[in-house]
Amino acid sequence: MYLIALGINHRTAPVELRERLAFSRSEMQSVATELRRLPSLSGFVVLSTCNRTEIYATVSQVDAGLLELKNYLCHKARLSEDESGRYFQTWTCYEVVRHLFRVTVGLDSMVLGETEIQGQVIEAYEQACALKTGNKVLNTLFQEAIRLGKRIRTITGIDQHPVSVSYAAVELARSTFKDLSDCTVLIVGAGEMGELALKHLVARGVKTVLVSNRSYGRACDLAREYGGEAIRYDLFLSQLHRADIVISCTAASHFVIHADKVRQALREKRDRPLFIIDIAVPRDVEPEVKEIPNVVVYNIDDLRQVVLEGMEERKKAALVAEEMVDDAVDEFLQWLSTLSVIPTIRALKKKGNEIMEEELKRCFHRLGKIDSRTANVIRSMAHSIVNKLLHSPTVRLKEYACKSDGHLYSKVLENLFDLPHGEESELVVAITESREGK
Repeated sequence: MYLIALGINHRTAPVELRERLAFSRSEMQSVATELRRLPSLSGFVVLSTCNRTEIYATVSQVDAGLLELKNYLCHKARLSEDESGRYFQTWTCYEVVRHLFRVTVGLDSMVLGETEIQGQVIEAYEQACALKTGNKVLNTLFQEAIRLGKRIRTITGIDQHPVSVSYAAVELARSTFKDLSDCTVLIVGAGEMGELALKHLVARGVKTVLVSNRSYGRACDLAREYGGEAIRYDLFLSQLHRADIVISCTAASHFVIHADKVRQALREKRDRPLFIIDIAVPRDVEPEVKEIPNVVVYNIDDLRQVVLEGMEERKKAALVAEEMVDDAVDEFLQWLSTLSVIPTIRALKKKGNEIMEEELKRCFHRLGKIDSRTANVIRSMAHSIVNKLLHSPTVRLKEYACKSDGHLYSKVLENLFDLPHGEESELVVAITESREGK
C-alpha cells in the first residue's frame, strides 16, 4: 500500500478548469462511487474547493494509481492527455504527508495563512468518513493535519494579521471598538469590496447592518443575505447618525460623504464617535471630514500600509509554521513506522499462543485427570512464559520501526518465525525512501 495525491490548484490551473473540477457536496456521492471503481485505489479522500481539487489515496501500485486518477479527472474536466500534463500536480509517499499538512495550515493558499481551508479539509475528512472511503492511514493523516492546522494558528497567529483591504478595514474597526456586537455598521456601496467587508464584520460579531447602494435591489439582496436593512442611496446620508462604523466603497467620481452632513449626524448621535473607512478610489469622503472632532477617517492608503505590515507578519509566522510542519511530518512517520510492525507483532503473538495451546493440550493429555486449580496454575504459567519471551522482541521491534531501516527487522522476524508478511511495511519503506531522495 502506498500514499499518493493528484490534483489541480490556483497555481497550476486557470479558474475555467478549476470550476469544472469543483465538486459540490451533493456530487460527492457519485464521485465516490466512480472512484471506488478504480482498481488500484484501496482508500481515498477528495478535497474540493474553489482554488483546488485534490484526491488523496492509498494504492497498491503508485504509477497505476496516479494514471487512473489522472484519467478520471481528465474525463471529468474534458481534458486531453497532453493538456493534463500542464495542469495536474502529483505527490507520492512522504510528499503527500507534507503537502496536506501545508495545505491545511494555509501555507499553500492564495492568501497566506487563510483560515477557510481548515474548514474545507475538515469537511473533506467528514465526507470521507460518511461515505466510508478512507482507511486507517488516510483517516489518521487527515486527523493529524486538522490538529496541526489548529495548533499552528493558535501558536503563531498566522491568520490574525490583515492581508486584504476589506479585512484590514474590519481589523481597524475592531481595534477602535473592542466589542463589535454593540456597533451599527453602514456599508455604502454593495460591490465586491463592500460585500467582503460586510462578511468579515458579521464574522467578527456585528449584528446591526445597514446597506446602501445605487442599485436598491442589490442593497436589498446583500442586506437580506446578512440579516441587515437596506437603505435607498439618496437617503443614506440622513441615516449616518444611526451608524458607529461607516465603510464606504462606491464607484462614484466625486465625494459622497461631506463634512456638513457628518457634523449634522454627530449632533443627532449626541457626540458618540463615528469611525469612517474610505476604501474607494477616487475617495468617497471629503478631506475636511478628518478635521471634525470625534470622527476618525482611514483611506485606502492607510489600509494598504496595514496590509503590508500584516503580510510581513504572516511571512514571519509562516517560517515558524514550516518548522512545525516538519516536526509534525516526523511524528506522523514515526506513528506510521510503528503501525507497519503491528501486523508482525500480532502474527508473532498469534503464533506464540497457538504453540502454547498445542503444548497445553499435550500436557493435559499426559497428566490425565487433574483438578481445575492445578489446570489454571499450569495455564497461567504457560501464558506468563510466552508473554515474557515475546515482550523484549516486541518492544525492540517498535523502537527499530522508527529508524530508516526499521522495516528490515520486521522482515527478519517474519522469516525467522515463518510469519505472514504485513503490507503496511511497504508504505513505510516507500515514504522513507522518498524522503531521503533515493
